[in-house]
Amino acid sequence: MGNSNNEYRYKFEKGSRKHFCPECNKKRFVRYIDTKTGEYLPEQYGRCDRSDNCGYDLNPYSDGYAKMVWEREQKVTEVTKVTVPKQKYFYTKPKPKPEQEPVFFDFDTFKQTLSNYDKNVFIQNLLFRVQFPFEADEITRVIQLYRLGTVANGYRAGANTFPFIDETGNVRAIQVKQFDEANHTTGTDFLHSIIEKHHTRNNKPLPVWLEKYIQQEKRITCLFGDHLLSKYPNNPVALVEAPKTAVYGTLYFGLPDTPESLIWLAVYNKSSFSFDKLKALKGRFVYVFPDLSKDGNTFREWQTKAKGYEARLPGTRFVFSDLLEQLAPEADKTKGNDLADFLIKLDWRKFRKREITEEQPEPEKVTEVTKVTNETNIIFSDNEKIQETPVRVPGTHETDFIEWLQQGNKPLNYGKEAKQYDGNKDCSNDNWSNNRGKGKTQPQSWNDEITELETYFANIELPTQPVKLNESSTITDCSLFMETHFATVKRNNGNKTFLPYLNRLQQLKQMLITT
Repeated sequence: MGNSNNEYRYKFEKGSRKHFCPECNKKRFVRYIDTKTGEYLPEQYGRCDRSDNCGYDLNPYSDGYAKMVWEREQKVTEVTKVTVPKQKYFYTKPKPKPEQEPVFFDFDTFKQTLSNYDKNVFIQNLLFRVQFPFEADEITRVIQLYRLGTVANGYRAGANTFPFIDETGNVRAIQVKQFDEANHTTGTDFLHSIIEKHHTRNNKPLPVWLEKYIQQEKRITCLFGDHLLSKYPNNPVALVEAPKTAVYGTLYFGLPDTPESLIWLAVYNKSSFSFDKLKALKGRFVYVFPDLSKDGNTFREWQTKAKGYEARLPGTRFVFSDLLEQLAPEADKTKGNDLADFLIKLDWRKFRKREITEEQPEPEKVTEVTKVTNETNIIFSDNEKIQETPVRVPGTHETDFIEWLQQGNKPLNYGKEAKQYDGNKDCSNDNWSNNRGKGKTQPQSWNDEITELETYFANIELPTQPVKLNESSTITDCSLFMETHFATVKRNNGNKTFLPYLNRLQQLKQMLITT
């Protein structure tokens, strides 16, 4: 089966070239070469360099591939003309390993993290040390939403815990992050690893659950915030890389108090933008905010993957915000900064239309998670003035998603008729209405204009190339542009604040008629 000089026929490719690993999809995979032909073996044969994180290793000698090729070659002797039919492959696909039943993190141990918030550096930073401190009630609600916790003792004392809880409420893994007083990460760990080290140093046997838990190959097998998907079945999703960024997104853009509100989820790291995790988002409208990277590699990689996932997840739509890619300086791209690095420099109250006073009351310390009354979701009032500056909207070249949300245009639940919140704290169906409030003068309807525009656009073929709408706006995706604009004008029918959306649709129609 080997060469005459007893050397192995199949060897790892020499040099520094790496391929994408079939298991973790990281470009750290070394493939086997057939030294007799100089060709690669089938793409599943090779070894991933990420031995601590992936460990994929398929040897052509161990699974019978080498023997099979050798036996086939022995049968072809004294042949002057090839008479055997050409075959695409000379191997049988290895049988997939039976899927391992997941072992969950011990729930009682997890519950012990849900206290000591007065010692939690991350939480106390948000209350006192950031430039625009958050209210204690807001912090408490975010803690409750994501089940954030604290490492109270040991070498990670004061660190924050980010649990990955699946849709059925099982804890899959608990990431531990230490922060300095500027909320920059100074250390990363996992709670199971901390517990294991503690027992090992003190010559104590590991708990039975932990022995089983550490033997499994994969632990972070769900999204951070995955448990919120069943609780908020119709909400659009904002997807980021790190749990910290998801927390910041919630603090800035608000908790999911209404069906139109975003729920912020995180994948864990760059290579975790995988189908196995994202299939939980089936049927959702998902805004994606990749971290910055040199030359925009992460943005392009995630965007390419998302297109493939959409084909496999009916009703799912991934919309990528290129805001950071367009505006961030090269230094931030090199550092791999993310949305949280930019948000924390801004006043969160402007994102939520909160009244800003000269003096801020000193926030109270959060020591335990307490029950908090839901805050009313504040949206545009009917008497607000139209913005004098142009409103930037999805589908245009200069899209500024943050500014779009700041102006009150929260993502809609596409495919369903949107309704507006009437200002009550109870979010039951009885408190939802198509009107902003009772006793107010009804705005003039745009029904005729909307119907006329819908009829026109339904009977033409939309441009697939970018369309320059005016000197400051270029529509890069006409389908998305129309989808968001029609949803907005229908939801805010007659509200003059949103008249620019109707005007832009009419402007696009006129442009297409005259060209």
